[in-house]
Parts: sequence; C-alpha cells; structure tokens
Amino acid sequence: MLNLLLIINKPIERANDLAGCIGRNLSVCAMGLMVLIILIQVYFRYVLNNALPWPDEAARFLMLWLAGLMGPIALRQGSMVAIVGVQSLLPGFICKVLIFNLLLISFAVLLVAVKLGWAHVNSGWLFASSSLKLPLDLIGMKATKMKLAWSYMSLFVGFCLMLLVNLELLLRTAIGMFGGETLLKPINNTKEMKVE
Repeated sequence: MLNLLLIINKPIERANDLAGCIGRNLSVCAMGLMVLIILIQVYFRYVLNNALPWPDEAARFLMLWLAGLMGPIALRQGSMVAIVGVQSLLPGFICKVLIFNLLLISFAVLLVAVKLGWAHVNSGWLFASSSLKLPLDLIGMKATKMKLAWSYMSLFVGFCLMLLVNLELLLRTAIGMFGGETLLKPINNTKEMKVE
C-alpha cells in the first residue's frame, strides 16, 4: 500500500513543483507590473491632475491573478491559517488522522469551489471590462474590451491548483500514517507540519 501511495504521489508532486515554480515567477511579474501601474496612476492623478481610466482595473486584474497563483503555493508550504495548538496536544498517529480528515474536508470544499469558479468564468464571457481594452488596433485590428472572464479565470485556476496541492497533501499524510515520511521528498521552501 505504501509503495502504491508513493507511486501515485510522485507525478502529483512533480506537477505541483512545476506549477509552483511557474506561479511564483508569474506572481513576481504581476507584482512588479501592479506596482508600476499604480505608480503611473499616482503620477497622472496627483502630478498631472488627469487620472487615467484603466490603471485601477488593471491593478485589480493583476491582484486577482496574484492571489490565484500564490494561494496554492501558500497551501503547499503550510502558510495558510492552521490550528496548531490542537496538533501539539495529540499523539503522532491521532494527529495524522486529524490532519487527514481536515484535508478531506478541504478537498470537498475545493471541489465545490472549482465548480463555482467555472460557472463564474462562464458568466464572465457575457460582460466586458469598463476600461481595459486589448490593444489590437496596434496590429491593424479593432481594439476590443477585455472580457471579465479573464479576471474570473484566476479563481478557477487557483482553486484547481489548490485541489491538486490538497491531493498531494492527502497522499503525503496517508504515506506518513503508514510510516513512510522518510521516503518523501521535502517540499521546497516549506514549513512542513512535523508530528512527533
């Protein structure tokens, strides 16, 4: 059973490593762009006294994607809100069972969140942004208002990635319940839950 869990966990672990690396790099770019956009808006609003219509919405778009890409990384690294006081009071195996059950509940909630996120994305194709436009006029086409679905897509992508991370954490906890913690590769840059 332990070997089967390790085999199942390996590709999920690799997928989460890759998604985390890509998400972290995209998030750094999004953060830099967001700061630049806000500084541009401050300059135009307070120095030139002529606020631009698009920076607020562009910064909000980037912030949504930042949350969608960093949420799974935070979950995987153990940086989300957790109940650690109870864990320290329980013996090792009982604590692992508690963590496993909490992860199962989280998995169920994330399944619902993925479904709702997808519905939200689909409704977003009906509405266009009030100020963000795709500058297709630069290549000879007509400039088009950006659909809100591109912003809402951050919810769906974030929840899907969190679901994959939650699945890995479930498998890692199950492997730990079978005594295979030493066979697991540590998650990069994590504050892994240690149960003694």
